[in-house]
Amino acid sequence: MTEIEGDGPDAFRRGGGGGRLYAYRVRGRERGAVVLWLGGRGDTPDRVVALPAAGHRCLPVFATARRARTYADRRGRGLAAHEVGLLDLTRVQRWLDDPVGRAAPPGAVLEAWNFFEDLARGLGAVDRLPRQEAIHDGAYEELFAGECSTWTPAEEGAVRGLLAAGVELWNSCPVVVNPRTRAVVRGAAAAPGAG
Repeated sequence: MTEIEGDGPDAFRRGGGGGRLYAYRVRGRERGAVVLWLGGRGDTPDRVVALPAAGHRCLPVFATARRARTYADRRGRGLAAHEVGLLDLTRVQRWLDDPVGRAAPPGAVLEAWNFFEDLARGLGAVDRLPRQEAIHDGAYEELFAGECSTWTPAEEGAVRGLLAAGVELWNSCPVVVNPRTRAVVRGAAAAPGAG
């Protein structure tokens, strides 16, 4: 049994969270998958679910929302919604490749920014993103208001740096694809391979 298979239902609460659990499809050029996203409760921030694996944290990722749902159910946490959100990173990646020829896609940039922060928190890898300072705060406020066209060159550069680091984190973070887990039936573990 791997650490991921043996990790109990508390894994969805470790490091904060404990709020509602969602499946979220992330589609980028290099990697695409369904991840589990845990909403924070109170002052606890949101995060992407990551599990311990040999001295680091690893994302359980799924080919389909159905597999993510089954995995969560068998770990004692049902998903809060049947629908699966979508983050299309390819739009952000195209803008990063050609910021002069393309306008920033505000909705996709906002979703990516939030996702990368939640991903970094889940992985315990906040140091892999640039430290956010006042310039980021101002750019985020403008982005949230749908006004990214008013960014200064410095704000746009800060946003591009953060998003590029986020894309790199997503593309390089350790994952386990369609992990199996022991199903819990009436408090007892099911036979190995029952996932």
